[in-house]
Order: sequence, then structure tokens, then C-alpha cells
Amino acid sequence: MGLSYEKIPRSEYPRPQMTRGQAFCGGESWLNLNGPWQFEFDFGKSGLDRKWYEKGGFTKEIIVPFCPESSLSGIGYKDFIPAVWYRRVVNLTEAQLSGEVLLHFGAVDYYCRVYVNGREAYSHSGGYSSFTAPITGFAVPGENVIVVYAEDDTRSGKQPSGKQSALFYSHGCDYTRTTGIWQTVWLEFVPKQYIKGFKLTPDSANEAVYAEVYIAGGSGARACLKGEAFFDGKAVGAAEARVEGGFAALRISLAEKHLWDLGAPNLYGLRLTLGAGTPGGGGVLEKDAGVIDQAESYFGLRSVYLRDNAVFLNGRPVFQRLVLDQGFYPDGIYTAPSDEALKRDIELAQSLGFNGARLHEKAFEERFLYHADKMGYLVWGEHANWGLNISSPEGLIHFLPEWLELVRRDFSHPAVIGWCPFNETWDAANGARQDSRILRTVYEATKALDPTRPVIDTSGNFHVVTDIYDVHDYEQDVAVFAGHYKGLKKGEIHETIPERQRYGGQPFFVSEYGGAWWNPEAGEEDLRDLEEDKAKSWGYGNAPDSEAEFLSRYIGLTEALLLSEGICAFCYTQLYDVEQEQNGLFTYGRQPKFSKETYEQIKKTNAQQAAVERGARTGAGD
Repeated sequence: MGLSYEKIPRSEYPRPQMTRGQAFCGGESWLNLNGPWQFEFDFGKSGLDRKWYEKGGFTKEIIVPFCPESSLSGIGYKDFIPAVWYRRVVNLTEAQLSGEVLLHFGAVDYYCRVYVNGREAYSHSGGYSSFTAPITGFAVPGENVIVVYAEDDTRSGKQPSGKQSALFYSHGCDYTRTTGIWQTVWLEFVPKQYIKGFKLTPDSANEAVYAEVYIAGGSGARACLKGEAFFDGKAVGAAEARVEGGFAALRISLAEKHLWDLGAPNLYGLRLTLGAGTPGGGGVLEKDAGVIDQAESYFGLRSVYLRDNAVFLNGRPVFQRLVLDQGFYPDGIYTAPSDEALKRDIELAQSLGFNGARLHEKAFEERFLYHADKMGYLVWGEHANWGLNISSPEGLIHFLPEWLELVRRDFSHPAVIGWCPFNETWDAANGARQDSRILRTVYEATKALDPTRPVIDTSGNFHVVTDIYDVHDYEQDVAVFAGHYKGLKKGEIHETIPERQRYGGQPFFVSEYGGAWWNPEAGEEDLRDLEEDKAKSWGYGNAPDSEAEFLSRYIGLTEALLLSEGICAFCYTQLYDVEQEQNGLFTYGRQPKFSKETYEQIKKTNAQQAAVERGARTGAGD
């Protein structure tokens, strides 16, 4: 198989919040491995026994990073795929191998084993979190054979699968599956001692940022770390610290205060320099003398806290006008066809007056969060818990490790406004109830890792311990819907599942509503048969008879939430259609479904001042 190609798909740098310039060994510090790979199905899961990691057996070609179910992969096979194999030859130089060679995977669904030159180098469980395989000890100068094996079983109950269908076909609100590699694969060349990662915590009240930096390699060699902050290219702060045990903590005071906010996504630049010596003693202060490694990043200075039944952003109550975004694409399934497509979804939402999104039942790739950071767009970090049985403690084993990987990966993005690890934790098919200890443990672990953001234990149901109380309400009758929330200020609500959960006075969030089916190409017969044939095309409740009725319903439902005292946020279902679920504001291909006038009215409705924005007190000091 020839591996030559003219253009690398998804060629942009996949980790924009941590970049390096020229490699220590000269040349580029990274190599994108997207494009054609040799490929093979393993329906019998016998490839390991047949040692395909040594011999091959690959008869097909696939375009990485697109999953084999997608058309962009060149495969387009949509039935169940228990296991797959990938193979590619990569040439490495002696200079590149003089440091550490890191093989990065944006995401591989679900269980993955990585082989280099016939030897297993790494394994990873989790279909959504990123991981890194150090391959220096396995690689050689010249040709290197990289082989990736991935297993995937959405029917096992032992892996988070999100909205991937557990049936042969896409149905209801479950869609086409994703198997194997579905995000960028890339090599990075770093020195023997290098900056492995960091957490950036903004402190707007004290005009500072805290950097917790993790250093790998070096065998305990003495080193120091310098952090420098910039705004619009101007130096606005610096700090140094000694590296001890592969860790250094910096507090960088900022000479200028520029808040990251909706409509004003101010971002500071950050440079981290690892150097020899000790702080102030011939180390990194000496005009880059003794520099070992250097990484560039950015951060947003902003605060998030809860008060007066509201979410405060930078000291003022901000009503979150969110839209549900499921991260599916007609041609790439889980993988956006281009970086521009990621950005386009945010642009569509903002054009209708939404200020953020629930990234629903899927952990989105880092490039999406980067665009949200740059565009001042709020997002909730979520996981794809559907498909995982959490009726016994075993569920925690299959969920928590990957969830913590995701929280660590996305912690430093200012756009992330909160965490929601679970969504609608329905009981198991055999009737076994959720093990509430799992939700409590995940909530507490999340708060321990990130005390700066609110955490919702499970969106919609069944709440155990949560900072914000949210419900899903797809009532389509505007008068009935509005009546559910009229007494909220007094603590009187329409509890959607009263036998399983109780409102405790937290800020209140209607995190799913609307979802009215609308297909402008459907005829009257389609509308009449909607309830009988939801597998083909569906939405929530009765379909509106006309675009005018849809708009009237949208305005009525949305105003009921905006004007209800005590509600801090809403999330409308949804931004675009996904396969047979045709209740989006745009088509699956992101084309308009409504007239320009209707979209203008939707934006005007969303832009109204919310009751919580009028009634909550403004904080001081931000």
C-alpha cells in the first residue's frame, strides 16, 4: 500500500493549549500521522493470537483520524465491529531519537494496544480521553512500524458509549457508532527532561494565575522553572520555582487585569521555561542559557461561583443560554471533517443568541475547547456515560479513571464553566437501580480535582449530590410548561421524578427542553405519522403544524424559563439534527431549516434579560 498523499486530513496542531517551537534536535517538534494507514477488521478478535502486530495481514486502507463507520475514512462499514487493526511505517532520525519520542492519540474507542516494531509499547482503556505512549525504547533510526489494535463493544455494559447505538441501526436518540481511532495521531520530539503537562488556575480577585507544572525525565537532576505571562505581546508577570520530584508550582502576579468574558474573550499568553540551575542563580534568567525545554500556552482570567440561585461570572449573575451540541457529523460521525467545522458550530449557536453549550454525551476534542476559549463561549464538560451499567460498584472502575483524565486534560480552558460526568442515569435493563455511591464518589473526586467549578452529578436524573439542580422537561404545551416553574422562587417546583430525587434549593437549571420536531421537507402525512414512525424521523412531543407554530412554541417555552425567578440557565434541544432525530435548529449538514425572520426572532427571544440577572446582587472585587 502506498502511503503518499497530497494533503494531511485534520492537519492543524491538536493540542493548542500546550505547544512547542522548534524541536531540541532541530526541525519541527511534532509530526502529524493522520492520512492513509493500512487497516483490517478483526471480527473474530483473533488477530492477537495470529500476531498481526508482527506479521500484518492488512488488506485495506483507512484515512485516519476518521472511524471506519464514516464515509471520510474510505471504509463506511456501519455494522458492529468488535476489533480493528491499523499499521503505518514512520521514518525517524537519530537526532529525533536522541531525546524522547512521544506517540499521542487524541482518542481511540475503546480499549487500545500500541505496538512499535512488533513489541507492545502501551495500552489504554477509554474511548474519549487522550493518551500518550512513550516509544523511545521501542523505536530505531530509519523505518519504524507502528501498529494499533482497538476493541469496541457498545453492548457490554462495561464502557461509556454515549449516543452510539447498541442496536444494528441508528434509532431514536442513538446514532451511528465509532470504532477505533477518531482523533489525530501525532508524534512529538522532546528532550530527555521535559515539561509533561500543567494545570492553570486563574485568580482574578488577586490578579494572578497559578501554574502547577509536571516535569518528566531527568533522573532527579536539579532544575528550575520560569513562567512568564503576556498580554497582547507585552510582559505582564513572571515567577520562578525550583523543580522538586518532577513538580513545580508558580504564582504569577499580573500587572494588568483583563478578564475573560462573554463577548470579551481576553486571553493571556504563557511561556514556561525549564532550565538548569536554581532560580536566580544562573538558571533560566540568564537569557535562555541552560534552557532544557520550553512550552507555550494561554489562559483566561475569570471567576465562577454560585450565589443567590445564580451562576456568577466575574462577579455578576450570568444566565446561561445554552444549546445542546452532540458533536456528530454526517461524513465524519464523531470526527469533524475540518477544524473550521468545529468553529462553525460555535458560530451558528452564537448567531442565534446562545452563549454556550452542553457538550452532550461526548467528550469533545481539545480543538473545540480552544475555539470556545477564543470566541468567549461557555461549555459544560461532560462524559459519554450512556451504555455503562452503574448498578454495581464495577461501573466505577470503567468510568472514573477516564473521567479524571478528561478533567485533567480540560481543566485549564476558561470556556469550561462546569462539569457534568453523567447524564440521565436510567436504571439497568434488568431493572437494577443506579448505585448512588458511584455518583457521589465521582462528584467528590471531581470536586477534589477542581474546586473552582460547579459540578452536576447527573443531568436530569437521578440526583444524589449536586451543586446545581437540573431537570429535563420536554413538555410542549407552553402554559403547562410555564406552570412547572412559577413557584420556583418559593422552593415549589414541578419535580419530574419526585419518587427518586428532591430539590434542595440549589441554583436551578432546565438543562434540556424544547426538542420540537421540524422538517421543512416533510409533508402532512409525515406529520401525522410522526408518533408511529419515530425510528425514521422524530422529535419530542407533538410536531408543530407550521413554522409559525414552531416559533410561537419556541418563544413561549424559552420566555417561561428566562422570566422565572430562580432559574439560572437553560439548554435548548438542539443545535442541529442528528441522523433521524430531526429536532435541531439547523439540519444535520448545518444548513438553515427556518426563514431568516424566524432565526431573528429566536435570537431576539434569547437576548432578553433573565429574571436572575435582574434580581441577583452583583459581587465585588472581580
